[in-house]
Amino acid sequence: QEQLVESGGGLVQAGNSLRLSCAASGRTFSNYAMGWFRQAPGEEREFVAAISWSGETTYYADSVKGRFTISRDNAKNTVYLQMNSLKPEDTAVYYCAAEPPDERGVFYYVGLAGYKYWGQGTQVTVTS
Repeated sequence: QEQLVESGGGLVQAGNSLRLSCAASGRTFSNYAMGWFRQAPGEEREFVAAISWSGETTYYADSVKGRFTISRDNAKNTVYLQMNSLKPEDTAVYYCAAEPPDERGVFYYVGLAGYKYWGQGTQVTVTS
């Protein structure tokens, strides 16, 4: 059974860093795009970052550009999100997700609808 498990969340002060990991199992995701999303209390889930299957192309929400870095290690079936210069507004549950190519081999990266597999999430809390 396919599974994504996030880890690395926690409580940090503003300005500090955290590194989230997403370990995939049950199948290889090396041909999937991978993404990170987050959801704050009372808010909708939103896109944070995504990476192509090869790792060559990355996408970021404007709110995290320059502070967060997404990467992947296909040999380990793992995706990472390095979060630097954290702000209180980054507080949310962070979810890892895997997007297969559509029938034309296209990835959409940003939209939630294309992602087939989701992790359970890891809480990130940033205090001021």
